[in-house]
Amino acid sequence: MGTVTIKDIARIAGVSCATVSRVLNGSPTVAPELRDKILDLCRQYGYRRNLLARGLSSGRTNLAGCILSDLDNPLFADMALALERFLRVRGYHLLLCRGRVEDGNIGQLFDFLIGHRVDGIILASSSKQAPELIRRYLKYIPIVLQGGLDDPQLAIPSVYVDSAAGGEMAAQYLFRLGHTEVAYLGARENNYSHLARQRGFAAAADRLGMSVRTFTNGAFSSTMEVGYHLARQFFLNPFRETAVFAACDTIALGVMSAAREFHISIPDDISLLGFDNIIYAGFPHIRLSTLDHRARLVVETAADRLLTQIQHPDAACAQPVMIPPVLVERATCKPRR
Repeated sequence: MGTVTIKDIARIAGVSCATVSRVLNGSPTVAPELRDKILDLCRQYGYRRNLLARGLSSGRTNLAGCILSDLDNPLFADMALALERFLRVRGYHLLLCRGRVEDGNIGQLFDFLIGHRVDGIILASSSKQAPELIRRYLKYIPIVLQGGLDDPQLAIPSVYVDSAAGGEMAAQYLFRLGHTEVAYLGARENNYSHLARQRGFAAAADRLGMSVRTFTNGAFSSTMEVGYHLARQFFLNPFRETAVFAACDTIALGVMSAAREFHISIPDDISLLGFDNIIYAGFPHIRLSTLDHRARLVVETAADRLLTQIQHPDAACAQPVMIPPVLVERATCKPRR
């Protein structure tokens, strides 16, 4: 037999094409024995649904696109996995791309996803250029920004962790432990979330009478290597600070690496607080105190908003959703002696 069609499977099974279609679409209205028989025949004869043709006829492909900036960052890897799981349960497949908004060819990824007929796109970025990029494509396809906005009044569907509140929580926590002189490592000037985090931390620190020395990250990403080099700058000269607030956990892991090199004990010599609560943060030999980004909740909320836009194009979804972070106390912060 050549290319097997749904009509062939229906004829062999002795049922209608509509019955085969219901089985392939997961309908509960078909008896389990008949469903198993039809699925066995599909496997036996190598039948595969033509998803593109199905999408053309229904107006949807049940494909969602996502653009992530850093798949090598454990936070983004966790987000991608959570997104894929959430969409799969709802009958969607994920087409994942990697690209930074700062790159000149980011528009090609949008064109690629739209060309492959995705029903909607999630852009995971807090870059300053993200809102303008989304405005350019929002008239063609539903888009949700999973990342910070400098102006929450912008009419862009967005979901992100409340970084300003997280920065404030970080300052208050370190102050409660008695740390009044703190170093802030890794803030990125091109990233709205990092800027909001820094603003929240600085404002709370100022109210509390804390002294803050900031080491800015000029790169487009926040890697362990960046954290290591920033920490080396900090540790190379005598310092009075008793705590470090790292802009994210990967920066904090780089700080831990540099501290070992300089024979500086964490938390005995200096406390360390991160942000994100990546999977490595809870490992027994790390046990990093941090602010939980609540990545799964952020991702699922963004995906839910995207599906709402796809299914109800006229629904108003422009109001941003901010998810508050949660403090996770582990072993890298201690009260000042």
